[in-house]
Amino acid sequence: MSEVLLEARQVTKRFGGLAAVHEVSLQLKRNHLHAVIGPNGAGKSTLTNLLSGDLPPTSGSIHLAGRDITGRKAEAISRWGLGRSYQKTNIFLPFTVWENVRLAAQSRTPHAGRWLTPAASLADINERAERAMTLAGLAHRASLPASAISHGEQRQLEIAMTLATDPQVLLLDEPLAGMGQAEAERMIALLQTIKKDHAMMLVEHDMDAVFTLADQLTVMVNGQVIASGSPAEIRADAGVQAAYLGEEA
Repeated sequence: MSEVLLEARQVTKRFGGLAAVHEVSLQLKRNHLHAVIGPNGAGKSTLTNLLSGDLPPTSGSIHLAGRDITGRKAEAISRWGLGRSYQKTNIFLPFTVWENVRLAAQSRTPHAGRWLTPAASLADINERAERAMTLAGLAHRASLPASAISHGEQRQLEIAMTLATDPQVLLLDEPLAGMGQAEAERMIALLQTIKKDHAMMLVEHDMDAVFTLADQLTVMVNGQVIASGSPAEIRADAGVQAAYLGEEA
């Protein structure tokens, strides 16, 4: 059995009378990718925000590596080993690719008070940033401003920045959105590589990518889970076919 690194237990989020997420439970395991799929408005991004601490749950509990993180601040949860990407790319466009990744790496070191120390001289930070940038396939873009690289490479950069914070768990919200075929293939290859060392949750509308990458799928509709299982089980589920994948899925 793979180690469970993040677990949600009966998590609910209400906005007034609306239950955007209703009693959702899932486990994210090391070396596994768990995809969460569903139509627009199903509650996928709200669930991601609950797991990352960007929103507090109304009820239920969330545990990260055995620690109860329910309702804790996103900054603390990130330092305890959870990294995430967003639907909208979240990078520093005027900075170089290298500077973006190094800044992310710096957030995990106790050097905040050393104002007069040049960042370039901090070997541990630079090594972590170099590893993350290389893993993301961006070493050849290191000196370019983030604004000068392609949309797909910007998404790779965001993942590199997340990896530089040394997370155990990765939550990825539509990392393939807006990509052409070649960029999507590079992203899929990257996610297959980093899955080996992390517990991952993927929210994605590209079903070809989902079924290529996922070890486990959870299907949400109207804030609730209607099915959860292996890719083969989800493909064969009549309820999922009718609600989301289509009768010919």
